Amino acid sequence: MPGIVVLGVSAAGPDGGGGAAAAAAAAGLGPARRLHRPSGRRLAGGHGAGGATLHRGASRRLPHLLRLPAAAFRALCTREKLLAAFGPFPVRLSTANTYSYRKVDVPFQEYVEHLLKPQDPARLGSDTLYFFGDNNFTEWGPLFQHYVPPPFRIPGTSPAYSFGIAGSGSGVPFHWHGPGFSEVIFGRKRWFLYPPDKTPHFHPNETTLAWLQHTYPTLPPAQRPLECTLHPGEVLYFPDRWWHATLNLDTSVFISTFLG
Repeated sequence: MPGIVVLGVSAAGPDGGGGAAAAAAAAGLGPARRLHRPSGRRLAGGHGAGGATLHRGASRRLPHLLRLPAAAFRALCTREKLLAAFGPFPVRLSTANTYSYRKVDVPFQEYVEHLLKPQDPARLGSDTLYFFGDNNFTEWGPLFQHYVPPPFRIPGTSPAYSFGIAGSGSGVPFHWHGPGFSEVIFGRKRWFLYPPDKTPHFHPNETTLAWLQHTYPTLPPAQRPLECTLHPGEVLYFPDRWWHATLNLDTSVFISTFLG
């Protein structure tokens, strides 16, 4: 299977400082810098350039890595700017497990100041609250208007955005859905991917951090996922129905564009 190297950039958290890479350290693993199999083979991809269409074929069936300019949007996503614009508005948090979706609404300022913490390795997914996806477009719409998504589309469809902020060591466990893009604005996010015909071994109520600590080290090389670490300005295209799990190595700000 062909592939590419990701072009990396230095990362700082949304508060201006780098977060703790607790997940990788806890598992004795450094952050991956390429989308690769354990054998080291790279996956194909390329840089984003002008508008393009995702056609049926290899470009839609395989994960791709892109690098896009996002300085203008990033400037709006600092801790100070977000608190000033959205502090009193509610955000909806979801549990970080695969098949149960408990929702909790809290003011955005309360989430940032009291709940935005590193992942507790002993905490189950059903007890871990994660801010991603359930955004009120009436309140957050002005922010999304400044976002420039990857210049690719599926004909006849409209994309949907999901914005998130999460602490180091947090993430979503393995799941799958339709195709899309995920971009990191601040921090670093590690991805683990399996093609649709290779269901990963995981407990649905286990956090990604716990899976990385307990299951990942026991996997033979041939059973390990494709993986990469996204830095600010880097974008991952995830194909339709590919299994994937994520792990924030720092306090991170990120946005996904769901196609179709």
